[in-house]
Amino acid sequence: MAGIEGRIVETFINAVLLTLLAVVTIAIARQRNLFGVVILAGIYSFLMASVLIVLDAVDVAMTEASVGAGVSTVFMLGALHLTRTLEQRPHYSALVPLLVSAGVAAALIWGTIGLPPFGTPDAVIHKHVAPVYLADSLKDTMVPNVVTSTLASYRGYDTLGETTVVFTAAMGVMLLLRGRRKTGKGAGAQEGKGEQL
Repeated sequence: MAGIEGRIVETFINAVLLTLLAVVTIAIARQRNLFGVVILAGIYSFLMASVLIVLDAVDVAMTEASVGAGVSTVFMLGALHLTRTLEQRPHYSALVPLLVSAGVAAALIWGTIGLPPFGTPDAVIHKHVAPVYLADSLKDTMVPNVVTSTLASYRGYDTLGETTVVFTAAMGVMLLLRGRRKTGKGAGAQEGKGEQL
């Protein structure tokens, strides 16, 4: 009985979090103030991290909270400092993007029809390498934490690739912000010289 009640509570929490995610998404799409968009994006990341915690993916939740809500928010605020705070209204109709989004959503929903029910223990994904990882993790890697051994050893190259992507993205954003600052200073210096002449 306790297991059924736990599932009901977990389902309710997931429903609330997913509803809040939908509300924040709509608010981001309708927001014209870019500072508000940045704050709402941070809230979205925290809500997504909460969903991942409910799904027992704590490691992914920590990454989402630190990168999605932390680092990304700082970078976006830095970019916002160098740009305008209000988005200009688009001159085109939103009908085409809406149709594209609806088509992608329909394709994703159609693609999930053949998947096994969520949380099924006998799903294919749980019968592939997961039992091997659980059984041989300590013997193969000498690491008692299965999540750590999977990310750092069994999937080490994948984790290295993900880290490289995040590092490259961070460096790219920093270089863009640095270049914008230099361009702004150069333009100001040129204008000052023009006034003196």
